[in-house]
Amino acid sequence: MTSTIPYTKKPFASSILLWVRTDQPRQQGMAYWKGPHSKIISPTPGFNEYRQIHLAETNPGLWPATAGVETAIPADRRIDGVAEVTFASMLSPILGRKQTRLAYQDEINVFRRTLLYAGLPNTARWYDVGGPDGKTGARALIYLRKREGAGTRPFRKYLTDELVPAIANTGAITELRTQVFMPWNEKLWDTPNVAHDNPTDQRFHASLILGFNDAAARAAFFAGEEITALSDRLSGFASAVHAYDVSAALTYVTGGNILPHYQE
Repeated sequence: MTSTIPYTKKPFASSILLWVRTDQPRQQGMAYWKGPHSKIISPTPGFNEYRQIHLAETNPGLWPATAGVETAIPADRRIDGVAEVTFASMLSPILGRKQTRLAYQDEINVFRRTLLYAGLPNTARWYDVGGPDGKTGARALIYLRKREGAGTRPFRKYLTDELVPAIANTGAITELRTQVFMPWNEKLWDTPNVAHDNPTDQRFHASLILGFNDAAARAAFFAGEEITALSDRLSGFASAVHAYDVSAALTYVTGGNILPHYQE
């Protein structure tokens, strides 16, 4: 049985997965991204929103063990953070090219690997879930890898019509954002002096951001019976489910306006 839930936006969005340099303390790299690098990114013309999703240093994987599905996050591919961008229009990436080139040059100062995942217009959805009291105090970021042999259209339909409503209907969610990605293309973000290696068997096809009242509510969600039921069905569509503990979600641009200070 399938169902749908209302969404408030179908934005044109992209995500850049980031790994900080290992020749300096991780905390130093995360602080540079949060500060100096954000000041280069935020003025980019055409942004409707710019968020930094900081991931906890210790991230073995929040999703419970599921037969036939990789739920333990491999240490050598564990992501440090994600730059989440929503654009004002289809033309926005063109309008922002000059500022983006400055970001290209600065990446080497903080990152060792960057991978851009983008979706076609209307394939990202920000849902209106509200939650127990609407306040988000903890988050999880989930990346899905489509199972070989699973069709792209059935995978997207399952995500939109089954997985998302099932998660929303638990009543524990205060924020819910999904993205379905186009086939990965290195040329979309071929920045200099930074690695962009992304083997076929390591690529992702969709992501979800889940918000909760607090860390206890998040822990209860991933330990609940609903997840077990979801996992049984999910295993038919996904070969990997990497659920990250989000340590901070920082907003620098909202509604097209650069904030004087980031908002958590």
